[in-house]
Amino acid sequence: MKKILITGGAGFIGSHVVRLFVDKYPDYDIYNLDKLTYCGNLENLADIENKPNYHFIKGDIVDTEVVNMIFEKHQFDGVVHLAAESHVDRSILNPMEFINTNILGTVNLLAAARHCWQNSNQKHLFYHISTDEVYGSADNGSAFTEKTPYNPHSPYSASKACSDHFVRVYHDTYGLPTIITNCSNNYGPNQFPEKLIPLFIHNIKNKKPLPVYGKGINVRDWLYVEDHASAIDTVFHHGSIGETYNIGGNNEWKNIDLIHNLIKITDCLLSRPEGDSLSLITYVADRAGHDLRYAIDASKIRKELGWEPKIKFSEGFEKTVKWYLANEQWLNNVTTGIYQDYYKLNYENRDKTEQ
Repeated sequence: MKKILITGGAGFIGSHVVRLFVDKYPDYDIYNLDKLTYCGNLENLADIENKPNYHFIKGDIVDTEVVNMIFEKHQFDGVVHLAAESHVDRSILNPMEFINTNILGTVNLLAAARHCWQNSNQKHLFYHISTDEVYGSADNGSAFTEKTPYNPHSPYSASKACSDHFVRVYHDTYGLPTIITNCSNNYGPNQFPEKLIPLFIHNIKNKKPLPVYGKGINVRDWLYVEDHASAIDTVFHHGSIGETYNIGGNNEWKNIDLIHNLIKITDCLLSRPEGDSLSLITYVADRAGHDLRYAIDASKIRKELGWEPKIKFSEGFEKTVKWYLANEQWLNNVTTGIYQDYYKLNYENRDKTEQ
């Protein structure tokens, strides 16, 4: 029986990965290590929490003693490392939190894995999930490949770039079996409503302003979260040690076009006149260091591992809107006072701009 540690498994992407592994591999023991910060929510895993091969551990990857203890106790065969602070706006407000979790936390895990596996003859893997934001902005119609130089522009992307480098260092210097993937923007159920799509669905429903940075012309590549979980499964079981794979949705949208589409679908599902919520769009001062465009070239993972996204954007987008509208209690449970204070600081108090 394989023992797999998934860090950040109560979060948005992590919960989908945990569910996939628990359901698909009943002969694996899946351990979910999560600190349960504002965006870690065990409600995301209520449907599998009583399955015999699922185990939850509450702990912080920054806590060296806790990390070393659980590795020593459980002797994991593999690690899928998703735990991270991930919201750019929060990183601008508090970069040290991102340095601690994303860099120091990753190094703690790497060191514990190295110590635990160094005298083992078994097969092991430390799989580190990262972001396309480490590459900076893709200009002139180009797309990020695995060879694109790193050029981060926010404390978040810099912290992820640094953690990626440490993963490579532990492979090249210590021989730790590692793989890295860099993924584009995810969307789908269970995403904390600080990110664009769930935030705007929530605001459209409640007729609140829709804060759009700058002119809304920034471009992102969108991937349905279950497709990302499938890619992680594929890489974990078939990826080559020491390699990096880019994961993307082949699905670029300007923010403002995405928002118009979101308004159209949400208004329709709420039985409102088409375009009823367009008046909620409020242009605000642009984010500092805001990258203009992210674009992933995912040809390597397609050619080498046979993976490509299966969910069409129109299908995934409508499924996502329907899920948030049908799960109001989930939204109410996660939008705590802490989140409301943060929301006011980042959006309600931001200077509005004329377009």
